[in-house]
Amino acid sequence: MRSFRWLAIIFCFVITNNVIAEQSGKAYEYDYLSPQAMADDQNGLLYIAQSTARCVTMFDTKTDEVKNNIYLEISPGGLALSKDGKVLYVTELAADGRMMAIEIETGEVLWQVRLNHTPVSPTISADGKVMYVCNRFSNNISVIDLETKKVVKTIAVVREPVDSVLTNDGRWLFVINQMPDGSSDREHIAANISIIDTKKNELVNSIEMLNGVTDLKDICLSPDGQWGYVTHILARYQVPTTQLERGWQNTNAVSIIDIENQQLYNTVLLDDIDLGCANPFSVGCTGDGKFLCVTSSGTHEITVIDRIAMHKKLDQAKENVPYDLSFLAGIKKRHKLKGNGPRHLEIIGNNAYASEYFSGSLAKVEISLNDSVVQSFTLGKEKPVTIQRRGEMFFNDAALCFQQWQSCASCHPDARTHGLNWDLLNDGIGNPKSTKSMLYAHQTPPVMVSGIRPDAQTAVRAGLRFIQFASRPEEDAQAIDEYLKSLKPLSSPYLVNGKLSESAIRGKEIFSFTGCGRCHSGPLFTDMKRHDIGTGIGMEKDFRFDTPTLIEVWRTGPFLYDGRAASIKEIFSKYNNDDKHGHTNGLTEKQINDLTEYVLSL
Repeated sequence: MRSFRWLAIIFCFVITNNVIAEQSGKAYEYDYLSPQAMADDQNGLLYIAQSTARCVTMFDTKTDEVKNNIYLEISPGGLALSKDGKVLYVTELAADGRMMAIEIETGEVLWQVRLNHTPVSPTISADGKVMYVCNRFSNNISVIDLETKKVVKTIAVVREPVDSVLTNDGRWLFVINQMPDGSSDREHIAANISIIDTKKNELVNSIEMLNGVTDLKDICLSPDGQWGYVTHILARYQVPTTQLERGWQNTNAVSIIDIENQQLYNTVLLDDIDLGCANPFSVGCTGDGKFLCVTSSGTHEITVIDRIAMHKKLDQAKENVPYDLSFLAGIKKRHKLKGNGPRHLEIIGNNAYASEYFSGSLAKVEISLNDSVVQSFTLGKEKPVTIQRRGEMFFNDAALCFQQWQSCASCHPDARTHGLNWDLLNDGIGNPKSTKSMLYAHQTPPVMVSGIRPDAQTAVRAGLRFIQFASRPEEDAQAIDEYLKSLKPLSSPYLVNGKLSESAIRGKEIFSFTGCGRCHSGPLFTDMKRHDIGTGIGMEKDFRFDTPTLIEVWRTGPFLYDGRAASIKEIFSKYNNDDKHGHTNGLTEKQINDLTEYVLSL
């Protein structure tokens, strides 16, 4: 655990009706607002983290106006309010992210503490003494004593924890992990929920979700604390991608968790029979427990569900609920929003508010199963949309897809991978392959695991046609190209103060003398050629695979073309018997660990 540093910083606390006031040297120069996380002070004020504008905006829900702004030196990720509403806690979207405690009245940073890689979703105990923060890419939870202002424990979880919730009695912390862990050539692959005993601050249990569950985003509790609700995608990854009708490839769901028994109770689909409700993001329950609300970032909607009626139907259901596209018919209402890319949700009274990431706005919908007034309030001025930003919007927009079942981001969250294998029919049928990250795809042709496409431009257009089953204007594909070209790698969590560890330095030498650098060469660690590395089996025996870049490989597992290697270490120690994938068989355990550390640091 890194020691924390004290720093007194005075923020510009500007009272204005414009989010970014032209105050000399005060406001960060930005292109887009990108509102994400929110926090409700229970008195009508909504705090909104504007991640790329580096500010937190205070929105008055009584007057529907922007009230104040707190300008930051960081990109805000998660938000939480102290129990007395006087202190705003903000986490930083960074490799060595901080948590800052800001006095709301003055805008002063009271204290801060260093956490781990990309801290998000701070959760405060009922007594206001303890905070739990998900460190997404460090795969752990920081436990912060808010009285001593120190991290008292770091608890390892599974893979990419992105949200958590405390049970009503404070005894258990339920943490959702966004990604499946382990190999992807198994019969059952799913992300899971980690359960932490808050008395011991230890991981004590986990809940595995249905086969194909990935991209978990948010969790909330029913007011009585009996049920938990989790948003996610339910992928039908075991079938070839021959069609989209009736959710053939991806469906979009909420899973219900039995909190007392710490187990999965059931899963319901948000989609309609012929219209997907793509990329469910945030979920919230009304204070009276009558309704459940869900944002769908791919279809730009808030879905309102009669929660009581849903549970009555679930109590009577016997089977196949996760595959029943009509289960919620008559007890849900999909409200189309005016903005683009709704993400986080807050419920205040009888209204649902959603941060609209791409339009820099805040949605407001009256919670009802009937038609409601839908409003969208701008949160500030944004610069003209660049082709890269437009491409990012298209990448996340299910409106490009036939019947809106999925967006590109459904299989490539953050343009990376969701840890599943798919049979895309590019090179025959019956040979599914691991989903690749899009980072540097345009810079390292050929593409696809087998190198079947000559370049990423061709693959983007093929994806729109054969995966989205859509015909789009050429300028849409060009915009997606430019977005993918603009992707930047994140710093590895295996680095120490931004540099290679001693183990990784030794591993760099091993990488050289074992011959790994012959194929994984150059600044992007690929020679952009195809090689037979002895891992092909069945239809792929003696097959030559495209050499992937090793940049950011730490976040793109599982590995090898069929995802059989759960870790980088397994590539060297388990799946290289013939030394065709580098001369690693003669290495000691320590040398393999050092080599693994180096590769994971890239």
